[in-house]
Amino acid sequence: MIGLKGLTKRFAGEPRPAVDALTLEVAEGETCVLIGPSGCGKTTTMRMVNRMIEPDAGSIEVAGRDVTHVDPIELRRSIGYVIQQIGLFPHMTIGENIATVPRLLGWDPERTARRVDELLELVAMDPDDYRNRFPRELSGGQRQRVGVARALAANPPVMLMDEPFGAIDPITRARLQQEFLRIQERLRKTVVFVTHDIDEAIRMGDRIAILRAGRLVQYDTPEVILARPAEAFVEEFVGVDRVLKRLSLLTVGAYAAPNGGTLSAHTISASATLRDALTQLLIKDAEALTVTDDAGQIIGSLSLQRIRQAISGSESHAVA
Repeated sequence: MIGLKGLTKRFAGEPRPAVDALTLEVAEGETCVLIGPSGCGKTTTMRMVNRMIEPDAGSIEVAGRDVTHVDPIELRRSIGYVIQQIGLFPHMTIGENIATVPRLLGWDPERTARRVDELLELVAMDPDDYRNRFPRELSGGQRQRVGVARALAANPPVMLMDEPFGAIDPITRARLQQEFLRIQERLRKTVVFVTHDIDEAIRMGDRIAILRAGRLVQYDTPEVILARPAEAFVEEFVGVDRVLKRLSLLTVGAYAAPNGGTLSAHTISASATLRDALTQLLIKDAEALTVTDDAGQIIGSLSLQRIRQAISGSESHAVA
């Protein structure tokens, strides 16, 4: 869906390129997270995709067409864009903000109104309660939800997200991440997501591109990056707790022993992560947890030994 080939950008007065011959591909329906130290070129790369910044060399293909030959205004109207500062128009209602791109594209009012209400419901905001409010009447988390809805308004195949949850408190941030994952599971947009937070990258990305000084250091799934860093820089960047990070990618249900194992008075949902399970085992000083499905029915048990086996198995799988 998105292909970057030899993408390069130099800024005047800088000793090296901000982006240096970057080549990578993002498959349709995947979320690619760009991450790296400050100044590594992640935001510059993302902003070249919709030509907010013009590249000096290389090509950018979106859905098979080279966007450097497309009118920039037309291009930006076909790509959703979510930024940390949100950028809602304060003098417009929430409904009018979401309708910005459909209105520019000439949609009729009835179709636009239906789309506004559909999107408010998608981001878990009651249309009757929110469509006629103004941005100043919303919390930061609610404004960020509206920003996501506005980016989705014209149903773009591609979305660019520049640290969209970075200015929000940790609890709201976690909720918004979960909300976006829910939306993405349903819509399967092709997303380029910029963050400086490795935990967010691991949670949000199907694939992670780690950049350093404008160059691509490693591009792979979160599981492989955590289990097999390409070099010492990546190992240091992902952190010494990468085993725990890897546990956050594995679900309890996939590693529970079937009925007949050691059951416990302490229960955990099959959809929880192994990191959550390990935390419970340690806090409750338990030997095992009883695993239940969404209906509360017991499906098995999970012990510390099963978690150890999961770690060993995921490492072997990543290296294979």
